Amino acid sequence: MASESTVLHRPDRFCFEIQIGAYITVLEYQLVDGIMTIHHTYVPIELRGKGLAGQLAKAAFDFARAEGLQVIPACSYIATYAKRFPEAGALVLTD
Repeated sequence: MASESTVLHRPDRFCFEIQIGAYITVLEYQLVDGIMTIHHTYVPIELRGKGLAGQLAKAAFDFARAEGLQVIPACSYIATYAKRFPEAGALVLTD
């Protein structure tokens, strides 16, 4: 199912979404001064384990890369994702 899903970027809402049926998965972020802080990733229980959070994370990091943004992973899932994928981790703002 995850391979068939489409990630929608909703910049007016500062989020990325995937809708499957009546369910919506979401990754919420904030943009300030070239820094994208990812605050929250949510996948409904019914859709967990299908790779949807990873698709949201990839879309967010792809967007950050394309826009020349640095990322602060305030969400634990995103912090873990950035550690697992070096191309994403390269965008993480460090002290």
